[in-house]
Amino acid sequence: MIGWMSAFDLTAIFLALVGAAGWLNVRFLRRPSATVMVLAGAMGAGTLLAMRAMAPDQTGVAQVVRILGGIDFPRTVLGYMLAFLLFAGAMQVDLAELRRRRLSVWTLATLGVLASTFIVGGGLWLTARWLGLGLTAPWAFVFGALISPTDPIAVLATVRHGNLSKTLETVLQAEALFNDGVGIVVFTAALSVATLGGAVHPWAVLGNVAVAAVGGGAVGWVLGSVVIGAMRSIDDYAVEVCLTLALATGAYALAQNLRLSGPIAVVVAGLLIGAAASRTATSDTTRRYIKAFWTLIDEILNALLFLLLGLELLVIPFNSGLAGLWACAVALVLATRLGVVFPWGAYLARRRGERGASLILAWGGLHGALSLALALSLPPGPARELILSTTFAVVIFSIVVQATTFAPLAARFSRPA
Repeated sequence: MIGWMSAFDLTAIFLALVGAAGWLNVRFLRRPSATVMVLAGAMGAGTLLAMRAMAPDQTGVAQVVRILGGIDFPRTVLGYMLAFLLFAGAMQVDLAELRRRRLSVWTLATLGVLASTFIVGGGLWLTARWLGLGLTAPWAFVFGALISPTDPIAVLATVRHGNLSKTLETVLQAEALFNDGVGIVVFTAALSVATLGGAVHPWAVLGNVAVAAVGGGAVGWVLGSVVIGAMRSIDDYAVEVCLTLALATGAYALAQNLRLSGPIAVVVAGLLIGAAASRTATSDTTRRYIKAFWTLIDEILNALLFLLLGLELLVIPFNSGLAGLWACAVALVLATRLGVVFPWGAYLARRRGERGASLILAWGGLHGALSLALALSLPPGPARELILSTTFAVVIFSIVVQATTFAPLAARFSRPA
């Protein structure tokens, strides 16, 4: 039980809100689902906070605020939802196209994250000093690490609505799927330096990233291959769908327990299943059921996650004196993203004729639930409030502004390959 409300009751309420907001969006608004769900959650949180302020004696409102504020968002995202969402997202990626674009994807997902971490971290530290805010360099680099990976959930939800070429679509999707595993390792290293002290050893960080990524990928490949072999030997859609579900949870759990990258493990497993299901490993009936099942999982969990993200307004500490830092952080993150993707964007524009490739790759690098979950996992301290509110500001800008304007931008600049 959570107060007077059970976990089942809370889940029922959230799903009802997701259904209602989704219906209103499809019937009237016709905006990106992620944006609508975040705004619905934020409006609900704002309404509850206003009601509590106007009627502080209302114990019912205060209790609802306390229950919603007590939701463990980092565990919900990193411990429960991420495996399913990454697996579902990876199944949508064209593996053949990914192989052709593997160099751009891997450099953006590894070196791009590392470069962005140092540029954003250093820039935020200098900005905080200029504004007279007490943010030390190690904690600024923690922010750089948690905000540098593009959010796979937000990117995949947004890219589906953009009229992108197969090349740009694959680069954005695959980079987002792989760079969160890298980003979590870099974030862990930066947080260790900030809390325990000591110097940053770039080679050690690179080594940890390589071990976690390669090890996680190996786990996903081995388990995915085993499941594909098992699926080839039978023709029963219920059992085969169950096998994919077991693979998503098992690959993530095993890799995490081996201290490898669970996200990369499920991404590799999802890529294999997606490619195998599109060939001869399954019958047409099983293929349809697998696609329908994971499409529903993806859509429902996406909507629920973005609703929860908006509701996190209840626990985010806001200080109007930090507004200048939030604006500078948004501009810094966007400028850094443009700088990181520019070499590949220029290459694709020149060699592949992808008009506006750099701008599309930069604007499509959205930040969302993953960054906020990492920020909420920070230990109590003077830097937590500043980093948490700044992260929320960047995430809200990304989901509300970038996600809403991405499709028109893509339609203007991109063309089918």
